[in-house]
Amino acid sequence: MKEYLGMNDIIKVSHLTYKYLQNELPALDDVSFSIPSGAWVAIVGHNGSGKSTLAHSLDGLIDFKQGQVFIDGVELTEANVWKVRSKIGMIFQNPDNQFVGATVEDDVAFGLENMAVPHDEIQARVDSALAQVQMSEFRHKQPDQLSGGQKQRVALAGVIAMQPKIIILDEATSMLDPIGRQEILGVIKRLRRKLGITVLSITHEMDETTSADEIIVLNDGKIIESGKPSLIYAHSDLLLKLGLDVPYSQRLKEALKLRHIQTPQAYSDEKGMVDWLWQSLLKA
Repeated sequence: MKEYLGMNDIIKVSHLTYKYLQNELPALDDVSFSIPSGAWVAIVGHNGSGKSTLAHSLDGLIDFKQGQVFIDGVELTEANVWKVRSKIGMIFQNPDNQFVGATVEDDVAFGLENMAVPHDEIQARVDSALAQVQMSEFRHKQPDQLSGGQKQRVALAGVIAMQPKIIILDEATSMLDPIGRQEILGVIKRLRRKLGITVLSITHEMDETTSADEIIVLNDGKIIESGKPSLIYAHSDLLLKLGLDVPYSQRLKEALKLRHIQTPQAYSDEKGMVDWLWQSLLKA
């Protein structure tokens, strides 16, 4: 077992390459990056860019042969995949495919029971996790009684109960309506502030990246750009060429610039732009 001792990086990927047997080109092509503990990093790209392959590589769901992955200082290998996986909680795209319990409470407890956690501790962790995602009152509900957003909150509660250091959102909001999407992202933000969890968001919805500390842009299995959101959003031509959108607040800034109106240099979300517009009107 190798250990990686670089600063406080909780995820380090080095020269990762992976090719599906049926494909001519690699799904991941010499990918390298690192993520510090407690950061929120968004990985974006069009369908087929390699985003989900990368996420599954980090969790040991894909048996890559080239490159290295370090999680919390430990290299991911076949021998220690379960130890490494215990540090990661992953939420997938389809909420129905993740619900394995007869009720909400059973579903959140499922992973803990498989780990033979004592009953009293299971109950305490389930209670805490449901409270943190605001689903305590639904604990005895069955999956067909929940909305898509509520099911994803239950999936998130199941992850929280396992007490991981990293949460990976693999297109976790793509099947939700706008309200459900904002609910899930709001819960993730609160958890990150409270628990210091590292968040890796795999998405093609650029509006979901506004809370990230860094964005990594993937195309055809390669990293073609990375940096703070303000830097990535400034490359709107590149994003549009890759089939990605630009957050509304950035589109508004660019429209104002076309009218020769000076806008803030730093990135602002929609609320920030509304506040800035009001202040500008009051000064006019």
